[in-house]
Amino acid sequence: MKLKRRNFFLELIIGIIVVYSAVLIILYIFQRSLMYHPLENNYSGDKLEVEIEKVKIVTSDNLNLLGWFHKKDLNKFKTIVYFHGNAGTLENRIHKLNHFKNMNVNFLIIAWRGFSGNQGKPTEEGLYKDANSAILWLKNLGLTEKDIILYGESLGTGVVTEIAQSNGYAGLVLETPFTSMVEAAKNFYPYIPVSLLLKDKYDNKKKIKNINIPVLVMHGEVDQIVPFWMGKKIYEIANQPKYSHFTKFDDHMMEYDEKLLFALKAFIKSLN
Repeated sequence: MKLKRRNFFLELIIGIIVVYSAVLIILYIFQRSLMYHPLENNYSGDKLEVEIEKVKIVTSDNLNLLGWFHKKDLNKFKTIVYFHGNAGTLENRIHKLNHFKNMNVNFLIIAWRGFSGNQGKPTEEGLYKDANSAILWLKNLGLTEKDIILYGESLGTGVVTEIAQSNGYAGLVLETPFTSMVEAAKNFYPYIPVSLLLKDKYDNKKKIKNINIPVLVMHGEVDQIVPFWMGKKIYEIANQPKYSHFTKFDDHMMEYDEKLLFALKAFIKSLN
């Protein structure tokens, strides 16, 4: 009887190990499908009220990226380069971009590789190439880094902290930033050795310490995807000058209400 019981528990333990190992293998293979969601569109149907030009951004590895460019006056106003999050097309940001119509800014927003009909597959290194290609496109128009404000939304914050480390840009806006993708993933998969398996780590917490340009951090306390404490932590370890817009009721996609717009406009004005 004791031997049978011992064999049962041994088989049970082996079974658990096999299942757990299989889960780890599946997560490792399909992790980028879990991280990047180009077909998930939660904010479609908004009408574009700001005039844009559809442009083509060619990356260093010869991919063509869709971009929307709004030009008021490149000499008079700063230009925001908007890097979006891990889900959806450019149309999902129309409800935000429409507000730039009444701001003294130009803007360029690009769709990542694999998003909005673009070729390629998104990876951390690939998105860095996409971002740098957008900056180069603007430089070819005669802009310098001092003319450019970097704006990262969610996943996009992991890209802008990478390129902002040159410290030549006018300013940096971080909307719902995470500390690192490892810590963000642990929030969803607490029993998985994420640090060992994750390919795209986007370490904002490490990189923000190297950035010495004005920073605005925006985050809502009821964010269900990126915990609010992460945005607060990024703000705490950011170098001066730094500013925050923290709200009690915003979820992951922040409401572009009067208070947020006031904070954003004030930050942009301070950079001119």
